[in-house]
Amino acid sequence: MNADQGLFVPLILGIIEGLTEFIPVSSTGHLLLAGYFLGFDSPGRTFEVLIQLGAILAIVVIYFQRLVLIARDALAGKPGAWRFILGVVLASFPAAIVGVLAHDFIKSVIYETPVVICVMLILGGVILLYVDQLKLTPKHTDIYNYPPLLCLGIGLFQVLALVPGVSRSGATIVGSLLMGTDKRSAAEFTFFIALPIMTGAFGYDLWKNRDLITTELGLGIVVGFVSAFIVAVFVVRYLLDFISRHGFAPFAYWRIFVGAVGLWALLLFG
Repeated sequence: MNADQGLFVPLILGIIEGLTEFIPVSSTGHLLLAGYFLGFDSPGRTFEVLIQLGAILAIVVIYFQRLVLIARDALAGKPGAWRFILGVVLASFPAAIVGVLAHDFIKSVIYETPVVICVMLILGGVILLYVDQLKLTPKHTDIYNYPPLLCLGIGLFQVLALVPGVSRSGATIVGSLLMGTDKRSAAEFTFFIALPIMTGAFGYDLWKNRDLITTELGLGIVVGFVSAFIVAVFVVRYLLDFISRHGFAPFAYWRIFVGAVGLWALLLFG
């Protein structure tokens, strides 16, 4: 972290994280590209991972009552609640395993290759735009009744998002739609499966890079964490209605635009 930048850049990156975590544009890709062009140096890319929990906490706040009801129903032995919990676990499991096994390669190689991020943004945007325009007939519209195999399939798509620029929500939404869900429930399911996978990533990265966190970096993480949380609360509150009205095409076009501008900037200044 560059001391000359103070807390301004961590604040900006936190806002970017809050805006992009739950929309299919790749929050990690945006953070890494923004950090690269702003000259932000995060040892071990710890900052980019740890501030994501701030956005994840927005889900806990917005869906707190529903989470409490699910926990209550599970303790009461209601099968519907346990089916939903099993679905979230199944959807989170593949990315958790691959993420641990490939952690060092992802952080030290792919995270440091902005060209790959830009290409993935463009490619993912084209795929999202194509899938959004398909005339698909949804078979699953209630996330509490998603079959286990569907959840596992969504989890396999989530593995692709370990490559920055792909987008965790983008990969899971595309997978969900291709496997028969509607757009609104596909987006909502990404909220819930973010809780275990991102909390796990936070804990694992914090433990693995604990020696790299200085007082200066720690303060930057706090600023980014809080700003990501505040912005994400507003995004989560209004995102599903936006998707119901406009679909995913606006996000697809934005991905293509950012990826193209990023490649252009790398050619000029990289």
